[in-house]
Amino acid sequence: MRVGTSGTPVARDVRATSAARQGDLAELGIDPDDLPDGLVVADESGRVICFNAAAARITATPAADALGRPLEWALPLEDLEGRRWWQLTDPYGGLAIRVGQPERNLLLPGAREILVSARYIRSEPTGPVRRVVVSLRDTEARRRTERSHAELIATVAHELRSPLTSVKGFTATLLAKWERFTDDQKKLMLETVDADANRVTRLIAELLDISRIDSGRLEVRRQPVDIGAAVGRHIQAYVAAGQPADRFLLRIEQPLPDLWADPDKIDQVLSNLLENAVRHGEGTVTIDVTATASPREGEDTATSVTVSDEGSGIPEESMNRVFTRFWRGSKRGGTGLGLYIVKGIVEAHGGTITVGRAPGGGAEFRFTLPVAAPAYLA
Repeated sequence: MRVGTSGTPVARDVRATSAARQGDLAELGIDPDDLPDGLVVADESGRVICFNAAAARITATPAADALGRPLEWALPLEDLEGRRWWQLTDPYGGLAIRVGQPERNLLLPGAREILVSARYIRSEPTGPVRRVVVSLRDTEARRRTERSHAELIATVAHELRSPLTSVKGFTATLLAKWERFTDDQKKLMLETVDADANRVTRLIAELLDISRIDSGRLEVRRQPVDIGAAVGRHIQAYVAAGQPADRFLLRIEQPLPDLWADPDKIDQVLSNLLENAVRHGEGTVTIDVTATASPREGEDTATSVTVSDEGSGIPEESMNRVFTRFWRGSKRGGTGLGLYIVKGIVEAHGGTITVGRAPGGGAEFRFTLPVAAPAYLA
């Protein structure tokens, strides 16, 4: 029989004391229900006196049911081998020098895995335990992060294997049989090696960008940027590479506000969006550069760039995944990291980026950058 059932006077008294003690926390400016992690506190007798909202969500146990109950009832934890956790650790009767338990994976009923750590509070170093403070965290967020890292490693390994195999093969062949090849053959092999080396360099640059974006360390070095001229340079590069000039339509609304941004990173954004439109879209690629309302408070105007095509567009069900890692359209190719990086760069500038359907039926990407003039020019 469980001790302290909900209807007994003892249980009601314990819950009243628990509420008072949680009120003490509130007087200190701490509301346990505002904490992002689960918090469970047991008193010197092992009964729960604090069971916050996150703990109730993680364990699927209402706080009203847990308060006043023994700790092992409120948190019936087992280790990954099926052993009862509180019997193993014995916080109240175990070693007097023990101060807690490090974070580890434990199981709730139904084999639901959570992260648990505990701290033992004593009045004096080897005295009896006055409080057991338990922190609970859901493992789902960590699992998503681990899956994302695993996918990143797998993608990088796959993307590196092909160009490095090519580089190794051609260089080994040239070194072993240099005299057997004509100058044209040598030139073709070296051009292939150069292209594959550039591919590896781009991949490494993407990985560095992702690392900086994820850690919030992406630096923006602002300079005056002529966004219209920058778009024009990219179009000229495509025409020089063989694309018909009439495939591109550049429309610039004047006057445009002076834009202060990182020119290299804005070039990276434009390159990625135009490459997507050329490679995955069809028909005319239209680029509109206009002045618009600033997405940032305290600024009136901003610059908006819209890149659209006349292809089949992006399926409606995929719109919310376009800027996530590893998203690829219907045509395979690339790492699927480009648009994730584009979004990170735009947001590092204080801007916004959206995706939708173009008037011609294709994809339409629109990013807006605040003017963001340096403070000494304001």
